[in-house]
Amino acid sequence: MNQTATTSTDAFDLTPPTAAERKTLEAGLTREEADVLLKHGTEAPFCGGLLTNKESGVYCCRLCGLPLFRAQTKFESGTGWPSFYAPFRETHVVGVRDLSYGMIRIETRCARCDSHQGHVFPDGPPPTRLRYCINSVSMEFVKDGAPLRDPLARGDNARTR
Repeated sequence: MNQTATTSTDAFDLTPPTAAERKTLEAGLTREEADVLLKHGTEAPFCGGLLTNKESGVYCCRLCGLPLFRAQTKFESGTGWPSFYAPFRETHVVGVRDLSYGMIRIETRCARCDSHQGHVFPDGPPPTRLRYCINSVSMEFVKDGAPLRDPLARGDNARTR
């Protein structure tokens, strides 16, 4: 795979992890995290640890640490999964057509490590009218003022949020 360096508008390095980096990242996952992030599974509704979180901060990819959503874009959708109306940056979340289970949906993946996060639907609130329905186990929450986890040692923990 050709890995050319790319960055988001706020200088987060979006270059995919190397095979060795990916192996190290995957080794730290629980069975449930691996099922969702790597095998495109889903956690049961209304049981995710981040569903009721109301703190200020940022939700990052559990695998590579890339910021995916800001707390101020989170809303209560009643679906049983954390829901957001906009990503941290458009470049941080990738949409992929998903035809599984006899449905047509848009799967959301981390733009850097390609891990499964959830799905996006066109029934969210203003201003975007989108609902990013994301598995808690796919993310980690970082409170405002705390450094971002930087498992790929790319200087992400020093980036401006």
